[in-house]
Formats: sequence, structure tokens, C-alpha cells
Amino acid sequence: MAAIAVAVFVLAYGLIISEKLHRAVISLAGAVIIILFGILTQEEAIRGIDFNTIGLLIGMMIIVNITRRSGVFGYIAIKAAKMSRGDPVRLLVLLTIITAFLSAFLGSVTVVMLMVPVTFSITDRLNIKPHPFLLCEIIGSNIGGTATPVGDPPNMLIASATGLGFTDFIVNLTPVVLAILGITLVLVVLIYRRILKATEADKQKVMELNELEAIKDWLLLKRSLIILGITITGFALHKTLHLETAVIALAGAMILMIVTREEPEEIMLTIEWATLFFFMGLFVLVEALVKVGVIENLAIQALTFTQGNFALTALLVLWMSGIASAFVDNIPFVAAMIPLIKDIGVLTEMPMDPLWWSLALGACLGGNGTVIGASANVVVAGISDRNGYHITFMDYLKIGFPLMIVSLIISTVFVYFMYLM
Repeated sequence: MAAIAVAVFVLAYGLIISEKLHRAVISLAGAVIIILFGILTQEEAIRGIDFNTIGLLIGMMIIVNITRRSGVFGYIAIKAAKMSRGDPVRLLVLLTIITAFLSAFLGSVTVVMLMVPVTFSITDRLNIKPHPFLLCEIIGSNIGGTATPVGDPPNMLIASATGLGFTDFIVNLTPVVLAILGITLVLVVLIYRRILKATEADKQKVMELNELEAIKDWLLLKRSLIILGITITGFALHKTLHLETAVIALAGAMILMIVTREEPEEIMLTIEWATLFFFMGLFVLVEALVKVGVIENLAIQALTFTQGNFALTALLVLWMSGIASAFVDNIPFVAAMIPLIKDIGVLTEMPMDPLWWSLALGACLGGNGTVIGASANVVVAGISDRNGYHITFMDYLKIGFPLMIVSLIISTVFVYFMYLM
């Protein structure tokens, strides 16, 4: 049974990396095979699915998609362009900061889907190549998403599996995220300052844009922002309220649908069902590895390598997560690592929180290493292709991988002095 579970997982992982088939199809097919071979019963497979993560994703997708209809994201992008006075380098910095901030609360994948089309519109007016902006928005989304449990899918998995709350993530990860974002911005300015140039005439085209025209529905905007603010406050207080984040997100989504009277059929069509089913299949594949004892054996091997040294184990988790997540999607990687780290805790009674923060930092920031490292990267590359601008693996690697290594070095210093001294 163990051999079959491992073979199905490895095959599924390989196919996900190859992108020969849609990853939702691969993960669901793998889950079905696991049940057909009797490794898990249907009931065990369903119990293995983390419905808190699924509910959180659905709720936030509904809230963001209704909010998007107000035109607020176009407003923000145009406002940033005018604040930069059409200067491409300043605009690059502002759009990266905005993407990072929004990603912390709305999710990295959702934010890049909203920001990238507007970015194309602005770079077209400035008559400059969009590649630097797209790369920096990818990097900013993954850095910003690291700060909260709702910002990046790996963090959603970690929060749901561990019970760590919204404020736990903010307190423990925001300081290092801000440091990484600041240093990253300095580096990207040094990289692109001589490349990004615009004429005064093109700058004037941007200054002529009217951001208020981007707002399509002021009443919808007010209602959406109020509900979004209440929902984020609920995330921060979810431990006090004794409510899971999924319940809060779904409550916010349902209230917003009621007050805006949106057609349910239209809203449900905007939910990324393929992503949700990918998660479900993935949870089943990992549950199979847990049941047959593979995860426990890997935990024992990891402890043999580190000889039970707590600091070495935490830093191993950080760097292994970072490097691995650069080359494989960080979602399935984290899904497999969570039970592994839990088993390490059971076997050694190590303090667990530093290991979870190491995993979150490594997986989220490691996603910046390559164009396939995180879901946001793949989404931006896809939108870019549809607009006639291809982001090659090597073009991204030259910028993303060095910046990812810098972020992991900063994270190493942070984790060591904060938790391991």
C-alpha cells in the first residue's frame, strides 16, 4: 500500500510540474486512484480534506469578485500612476507596494488577476515594456501574501492545520516581510532604473487619466469596503470569537451578496472552482501518505540528518522549503510538509511555532524563485501571454531567483535571532 501511495503522489507531483494536464484534473485523478486501490476509504478521504481552507478561499473569492465590479482596483492603479507623475521607476515601486499590501488581505492570486490588466493599460500609455512591472508584481504579491494566513495559499494550509491565528501571523511575520519588501524594492530600483524611461509626452498621457472614471458603482464600492473591513477585523478576532476563518469569510461573502443583491449564478461563475478541486484532491493524496506511514518515516530521516538539533531543524525547514518551492508549486509542497513537521514535533517535543514560521517563510518566499514557483506567478505568466508578452523561464529566473535567495538570507537571520538564540 505504501509503495502505491508514494507512486501515485510522485506521479501526480511530476505531472503538476510538467503542466501537461490541468493540476486540478491530476490531483482529483490521483485521489480517485487512492480510493480505488483501497488505501483510503471514501469516508477517510473526505475527512482528509481541510474544509476550513476551502471555505476561506470560497468566501474571499466571492468578496473580492463583488468588490472588483465597483472598479476600485482600476482606481487604485491609476491613482498610483498619477502619484508617480508618470515616472516608470516610481510607478514600479508604487505598484509593487500596492500589490504586496493588497495581497496580504485579499490573497496573492486574486490581487495579481486584478492588477495585471490595469498595469498593461498604464505601460501602454507610457510606451514601455511591461515585463519589469509584471515581475515585480509577482514578487510583491508573494512577499505581501507571506504576512497573513489569508494572503497566500500555503499560509492558509498552515493556519488551518495548526490553529495559528491571524494576529499570530501578523505579529511574527510582518516585521521580516516589511524588511524583505524594503530591501527588494531597493534592489529592483537598482536593476531597472536605467532601463525604464518614458518621454514627457507619454508621461502626460498618464497624468490625463481620470481615476474617478474607473469607479463604476459608488454604492457597491462603499458596501464592499465596509463588509471587507468587517471581515478582516473578524479574521483578527477569530480566536476571541471562537470562529474559524472559513466561517468569517463565508459570513462576509453571504452578507455582501444579500446587501448587493448580486445574482448567485453570476457570482458562482467567478469562483475558481478548478483551484478548489485541486486543493481537495491534494488533501486526499497527502492523507494517503500519512495513513501508510510515509510521512512519519520522512520525519525520522530528517531528525537523523539534523541529529535532533532544534536550530538546525528549523533552518533546514526554511531553506528546503525555499529552494523546493522555487521549482515546484508551493501548495502541494506545503501540504506534504505539514504532517511531516507535526510528526517531528511528536517525536522530539520541539517548540513547534518556529518550525511553522520557517515553513511559511520558506514556501511563500521560495515561490518567487521561478515563474512556476507559486500560483500567482503562473497566473501572471498566463495573462501576459494572452496580451502578447511572453515571460520566459530564464528571463524570470535571472531576477526572481537572486531576490528569493536574498529574502531567504534575511529570513534566516530573523528566525535565528527571534526564535533560536
